[in-house]
Parts: sequence; structure tokens; C-alpha cells
Amino acid sequence: MLIRDCSGGIVFYKDQVLLIQNEKGEWSFPKGIIRGDNEADDIAIWRVKDESDVDARIIGLAGKTSYEFYSITRKKPVANRIKWYIMVCDDLKASPNREQGFMAAKFLPIDEALKTITYSQDRSLLILANQKYKELNEGFDEF
Repeated sequence: MLIRDCSGGIVFYKDQVLLIQNEKGEWSFPKGIIRGDNEADDIAIWRVKDESDVDARIIGLAGKTSYEFYSITRKKPVANRIKWYIMVCDDLKASPNREQGFMAAKFLPIDEALKTITYSQDRSLLILANQKYKELNEGFDEF
């Protein structure tokens, strides 16, 4: 089995969250493989920018997830282990990187995002990240 360490960002702007849609039509969060000497937090920031053109900064750790699948091209099972960061940005501007196969990138209210996200694990992650985001922002009218 091929094990890949990855990182990604759950990006909030006030009460909305960034989602991206891949070439298969699946809605999720920006993420990517950590290669070489790169740090997980740097990859998360870079993938958010690269996949959605959103400039975001990390304010906390959301948690970790993992999933397995069989890669037809590699002809073996793959396990992705993802470290997720809670991130914020300054506006709602997002644009998908179509050259990399992303079809859409947009901010949605949390309740709408929960209905849009393809995988239940990502929905659970958003619920957890949103709670942590609110806790991190207690006492602030706007972040």
C-alpha cells in the first residue's frame, strides 16, 4: 500500500466556508500531498492558493482524517493521511484552477456547504472545524 501524507485547509470568511469541485464533480476542501522537506502548514496554504486562488492564513488545527482507495493507474491501494488547518481570508473571491481540473471554487454558508459536500467524512470535519473556528473567534465581532 502506498501511504501519502497530505495537508489541506478549511477556509472561512465570516460565516462562510470555501469549497472546491474537482473534475469528478466532487465537492471538498483544498488539499495536497506533502513532498520532500515541505511542511504541512506551508503545503496547506499553497494548495488553497493554487486550487482556488484564495490567499488564506492559518489560525488553528482542525484535525486529521484518512481514507483509502484502490488506484487503477498505480495498480495498488493508496492511503491518504490528511492534516487539516483552520484558515481565514479577507474576502469571498475564489477562482478554480481549471488547468488542474478544478471546476468550481466558491464560498457557501455553512448549512449549504454541509448539503453540498460529497463525502460524509468531510461534512463531519466541517462541523468540527466550524466549532473550533467559532471558539477561536470568541470575543471578536469580525476576524
